[in-house]
Amino acid sequence: MRFLQSLAKQFAGKPIDWDELEETLIRADLGVPMTMRIIKTLQEREAWALLGISDVVKAVREKIARILPRDPAPIRGAKGKPTVILIVGVNGTGKTTSTAKLTHNLMGAGHSAMLAAADTFRAAAIEQLDIWAKRLGVEIVRAQHGADPAALCYEAYQAAASQKVDFLLCDTAGRQHTKANLMAQLQKIKRTLGKLDADTPQETLLVVDASTGSNALSQAREFHNALGLTGLMVTKLDGSGKGGIVVAIQDELGIPTRFVGTGEKFDDFAVFDRKTYLENLL
Repeated sequence: MRFLQSLAKQFAGKPIDWDELEETLIRADLGVPMTMRIIKTLQEREAWALLGISDVVKAVREKIARILPRDPAPIRGAKGKPTVILIVGVNGTGKTTSTAKLTHNLMGAGHSAMLAAADTFRAAAIEQLDIWAKRLGVEIVRAQHGADPAALCYEAYQAAASQKVDFLLCDTAGRQHTKANLMAQLQKIKRTLGKLDADTPQETLLVVDASTGSNALSQAREFHNALGLTGLMVTKLDGSGKGGIVVAIQDELGIPTRFVGTGEKFDDFAVFDRKTYLENLL
């Protein structure tokens, strides 16, 4: 991501042009409110006209460090019942692959897991998750193309409970955040699961593609309003140059990034680490 490195090169050896700096920070997807706070902080300093780029880089880094939580909440299993993770997002963000990677991560920590192929609108998604389930060695609950995803998640929860599975991961259909009827369908899934257990789903994770930049903030805003998100899984954080969106979403909505994906392999996935993220800025 290293946009601070690019920032340093862009302004090296010349006076700070505030308009240019503002535009650069917004292009890095830090968000307008965060950008304006950084500019204000710099302009309020004494002898601001003598500021160098090192001062700017330091101020940006300090602001980001204050926004990001030191330790994102881990995924904790519910006692005596399945912990349900509802995984949502728009089309093309890598949602199904992220579901499989998270399953692998949980299994690596010693937990049992089950998958629910709740993307019943795209036959290829069911097949894709089925392939991942076989590779992972976990059971998958699936239905015919076009089946009711809420009913499928209900059935999957019952199966997970009867088998005393630790985690049930429900991979839902990709949908545009602007489509009210599709968002209502997700709310139905959540309500249906709630009939079995009022605490379910314990986690609702939005998968966002870092390379989409500020559009990811719009997605997070709408999904959060509809479902109450508990975290993000961010894909393509490895050199997109758009990793600032992690900060913008945390800043505006208070939704922490819980996991990051940087490639196609199972191991190209990790719990979000604030220290690593800040180091990569430089």
